[in-house]
Amino acid sequence: MANKIRLGIIGANVRSTWASQSHFPALLASPDVEMTAVCTTRPESAEEARKAFGAKLAFHDFRAMVASPEIDAVAVVVRVPSHYEPTKAAIEAGKHVYTEWPLGRTTAEAVELAALARAKGVQHVVGLQSRVSPALMYMKELIEGGYVGEVLACHVTTMRDGALERPSSRSWQRDASLGANTLTIANGHVIDALRFVAGNFARVACMVTTQAPQWLDTDTRQMVEVTSPDNVLVSGKLARGAVASVHVGAVPWAGGGFRMEIFGREGTLIATGSVSSQRGEMLRVQGAQRSQKLADLAIPERFNYVPADFPRGDPFNVGQMYTLFAEAIRTGKNRLPTFDTAVDLHRFLDTIKQSSDTGRELAVT
Repeated sequence: MANKIRLGIIGANVRSTWASQSHFPALLASPDVEMTAVCTTRPESAEEARKAFGAKLAFHDFRAMVASPEIDAVAVVVRVPSHYEPTKAAIEAGKHVYTEWPLGRTTAEAVELAALARAKGVQHVVGLQSRVSPALMYMKELIEGGYVGEVLACHVTTMRDGALERPSSRSWQRDASLGANTLTIANGHVIDALRFVAGNFARVACMVTTQAPQWLDTDTRQMVEVTSPDNVLVSGKLARGAVASVHVGAVPWAGGGFRMEIFGREGTLIATGSVSSQRGEMLRVQGAQRSQKLADLAIPERFNYVPADFPRGDPFNVGQMYTLFAEAIRTGKNRLPTFDTAVDLHRFLDTIKQSSDTGRELAVT
């Protein structure tokens, strides 16, 4: 194996949104992973990406790419409905694989992929980047070390921009069956962050709702029906006994960003950011112990796995992921969220939806 992990990235179109903001700059700056191969759906866009990123190989068929002996691992960063096929092909080809969250369009897809990855013995990670956020790792350490004492209550909100007008290229997100919406993506990341920091839920009572049931397709100038939820409210009790509430929503204008509050018998911890928990911005962490006044807490450098000059913003946490992905491939010891982590979260989201649909409080198993 080469000094750097040789990666093939599926979804390398230079005009993609999330990958252009995060994966591409993270890989170009990574000391551990090399973008050896790129794959898009057309030869022209694949060659464009190869030239733009300095990759050695370009493919327009992911099956051909995962079969290449010149790559060690694969990253799947296409739209959620298309995660399953290339992820499965990569595993079957014996490649280590990093797939963005959600792992699958459905829980059944996620379960199948996780079982296949275990059977093939490859390293598998899912893009739940909140778990490598230095701020949230520090909060978790502080809570486990007794900074707030017994955790009594938690409250998390994330209100993000959710445009009511979208081009046809983005209107597919209106279909809840495709698995890419506020419940799965924004709420999935945020509620995973809370579970990572403070522990799992034991019981929940939830409301999953679509407050904007139509969008304007700006290409056709037609109103289109929306089945995807845009607001998720979860109330419940954590396994450790604390009560918890979460509200994640897509709002038309000026979203309020991310806020996580942990209240304990001995103190309080609060993390805030302008977007969300998994994005690469450096979240602000404040704390108070037996005091009514919050103070900023400095996040220790030991939680930074990337070099000091690594680009900040959206590439940062993705870069953290790639550093630990390379470590897992080299050592066999995986400190990242795996496909099994993803299955557990998929099932939890199913419980949230079931609670909302039935109007009942449910146990989380």
